[in-house]
Amino acid sequence: MRVERIPTLGDNYTYLIIDEATNEAAAVDAPEAGPVVARVDALGVNLTKVLSTHHHWDHSAANPELAQRYQAPVFGHASDAERIPGFTNGLEEGDRIKVGQLEAEVIFIPAHTRGHIAYVFPDAVFCGDTLFAAGCGRLFEGNPKMMHEALNLKLGRLPDETRVYCGHEYTESNLRFALSVEPNNAATQKKMEWVRARRAKVASDWHDATEAEFSIPSTIGEEKATNPFMRLDSPEIIESVRKAHPASDPDPVTILGHIRAMKDSF
Repeated sequence: MRVERIPTLGDNYTYLIIDEATNEAAAVDAPEAGPVVARVDALGVNLTKVLSTHHHWDHSAANPELAQRYQAPVFGHASDAERIPGFTNGLEEGDRIKVGQLEAEVIFIPAHTRGHIAYVFPDAVFCGDTLFAAGCGRLFEGNPKMMHEALNLKLGRLPDETRVYCGHEYTESNLRFALSVEPNNAATQKKMEWVRARRAKVASDWHDATEAEFSIPSTIGEEKATNPFMRLDSPEIIESVRKAHPASDPDPVTILGHIRAMKDSF
């Protein structure tokens, strides 16, 4: 499996999943058609599917144009049939979808939105705005319990080597927050040094960004080591929460709720 990272809008990642055995490809979370069309043409691949992780326009606005241009069906969670542009095919937890000879399992991870899904291939997960490198999405349509289940009981149980392809280049700002609640985490400190080096010279227009400045993909193992929303039993994180909320219960859902609120105003 080959994954092309396509910078879209101001900080979004659109992905082109390519089965090199058949030359078939699928576009994941496309808000703009132009950059996708340009990459498809440059690589000479056959785009056969358009995949959405959730309905937000910055992940789906280009669906109809891509679907029409390539005569490709548009997939998303069944509950989002009326919200995902160009929607044609509904998916549920446990469904499987093929890109050429590649096969992914669908997992249902509502929290950021109520119809959010991830596409899990054998060595990679495309998780939209639920799991970010060192962070997680805002709880627009869900609650802390749902996000805990999505991050730690579903995505967190994937193999540590699984590559994480998320929806935005938010890594540096997420790491700044992570270090504010767990400043002595050596893995987070090291990741921040790496990210700052990569982001030191960035393109003035995100569309012109090169692979040298991308911080994505991460891995599930890296997230377990550096992401505060997947480190809810960390004594240092619990203590950071208790400084702001002295009577706080240390259970994972309560801690996640507090640090998500802290991140919202960080």
